[in-house]
Amino acid sequence: MKKIFLFLMILNLHCFNFAQVRDTLKTQNKRFDFRYKKLYVPAGLMLSGIISDGSGSESLKNELVEERNEHLFGFQNHADDYLQFAPFVAIYGFELAGMKPRTDWQNRTAILIKGQLLNLGAVYILKTTLKHTRPDGTAYAFPSGHTANVFAGATMLSIEYGDRYKWVPYAAYGTATAVGVMRIANNKHYVSDVLFGAGLGILSMKVAYWTHQYKWNQTKSTTDPFAGTVY
Repeated sequence: MKKIFLFLMILNLHCFNFAQVRDTLKTQNKRFDFRYKKLYVPAGLMLSGIISDGSGSESLKNELVEERNEHLFGFQNHADDYLQFAPFVAIYGFELAGMKPRTDWQNRTAILIKGQLLNLGAVYILKTTLKHTRPDGTAYAFPSGHTANVFAGATMLSIEYGDRYKWVPYAAYGTATAVGVMRIANNKHYVSDVLFGAGLGILSMKVAYWTHQYKWNQTKSTTDPFAGTVY
């Protein structure tokens, strides 16, 4: 049980560090610039997932499963099936509640779609290629799709509202961490699946922002582009 709490603290620390290094943006639709330091958290989580994915009985992932079976045997909760979508609802719900996002809804939706195509596409490819078995014996485990999904949403929610509302990243990543922990508590995933999934979700949404061209909802010219043209 202590190891589960240790995992929770490590994951929260990663998320806190991410919140500290995120870009500041004061105007809507300004490009989210790439910086190498923004790779540290997702790369660290993904690397941690790979390192902890050992197959031996003494590996971290199997020891955590033993701890779970000793202290939480029979535990089952479906809250993670719903909480994984909470950040995506908040991305639009906060605006309806009067909070100001950094990106208009057209570009925001385009970024969300691109980020999720990258995120969930990578999850599907890895799951069906690696074919790792879950702790409960079902397929497929690596990486955790629930965790990748909720951390992608938490990343987008933090980018959109975190500069103006400092509490948002903590709420977003706190929810995401809770989903990751519940995937382990429900015996659906190893810690390696959850760590890699968290990093993949964060990275996918960052890439969607870095590569977005903000072509939606552009201000149209009020002048005739063909004025003075000689045919």
